[in-house]
Amino acid sequence: MKTLSTLAAAALGTALLVCASLPATAAEDKGKAPTVSKEAAKPLKAANQDLKDKKYHEAIEELQKVEALPKRSPYETHLMNEMYRYSYSKLGDKAQAAKYAELEINDGFLTPQEQQQLVQGLAAENFNSHNYDKAIDYAKRAIQGGYGGETMQTVLSEAYYLKGDYSNSLKYTQQMVDAQIKNGEMPKQQPLELILSSCVKLQDNTCTTKSLERLVQYYPKPEYWQNLLFSMFNQKGTDDRTTLDIYRLANQVNAMKTPDQFTEMAELALDQGSPGEAQRVLEKGISQNVFTDQRTRDRAQRLLETAKKRAAADQAGLPKLAQDASQSKSGDAEVGLGLAYLSYQQYDKAVQAINDGLGKGGVKNEAQAHLLLGIAELKSGNKAEATKAWHQVKGDPTRERLANLWNLYAHQAQGESPASASR
Repeated sequence: MKTLSTLAAAALGTALLVCASLPATAAEDKGKAPTVSKEAAKPLKAANQDLKDKKYHEAIEELQKVEALPKRSPYETHLMNEMYRYSYSKLGDKAQAAKYAELEINDGFLTPQEQQQLVQGLAAENFNSHNYDKAIDYAKRAIQGGYGGETMQTVLSEAYYLKGDYSNSLKYTQQMVDAQIKNGEMPKQQPLELILSSCVKLQDNTCTTKSLERLVQYYPKPEYWQNLLFSMFNQKGTDDRTTLDIYRLANQVNAMKTPDQFTEMAELALDQGSPGEAQRVLEKGISQNVFTDQRTRDRAQRLLETAKKRAAADQAGLPKLAQDASQSKSGDAEVGLGLAYLSYQQYDKAVQAINDGLGKGGVKNEAQAHLLLGIAELKSGNKAEATKAWHQVKGDPTRERLANLWNLYAHQAQGESPASASR
């Protein structure tokens, strides 16, 4: 990570270089500025000058003389460690630079700002060196001290992930993202993907689905929609009617990519009395060159011919179907009529028929009826009414999720903020 490398280099490659200005004395008086002894002053000053002259190997040799002294004051040790750190950093020896930074960081001679800079630098350097436990310790120290910021939060969550602690990675990344959303900020894509990956590693299907939904909410890429809807296709207990409802959304957000997806949706639509819908989805797949080999092309063409024939007959029978539905005591017939109108893109008539059915009562699957009503309203250009309809989808967890996702898509299609799509 370029940002972390820059942060580490900046922190570990900074030194005060002030020892040349300090007076040499045999002792330090309480309450006064710290000084150095005569024995330590000479090599420290020489090392200081070598650093100014960019003679880093020579500076290290002088510092070794300080290290060899039988007695050293804490301040002399601090100066020695600081210049060791600076020298090794300039020589590109990051491990040695980090070693002396750790010796220096708690010795009491750094200003709060200098200490904070070193803590962040050590977190970054240990992360880059794959020493994740130390990276976690220093990142936590920065965050708990109130100066961690997004960079240290990223170090913490990614370090946990890379060491295989996916639970803590999820915990801290989620905290960061939740705080950003609470503050009205747009969460970045990378932490959202890290949350998803942690959920997958933990084999937590609920967590995976929620993380995909959030990715779709803020970054509605086709591949995220594909992964999310794929998870819905594979959930247990999904019947054919529900599967077709999922396909309707997948088709709308262009998440269908394979020949089998287009032909399965068409077959389900044909089986459920929606041949116009089957015809359109096959024509879309053919126009997008989804069917790349002769076998799939032949199959799609056969299905398309069947769909066209049934659609022609179905459309011819719509007046009779409308008459029968109006005379039916159950609202199911009106809802079925609405689905037929929806299949032939007669959206205003679809809205009216479904509303009539719901008003009449006796609809066996009200959740699906409200879902379809929302789709018809949206395609009629009435997003507000579509949202109202989707809010009425209740009692069916899968269709409730589909309603949420349709609502999200409707807001995204008009370029509205992700927050405005919440139910």
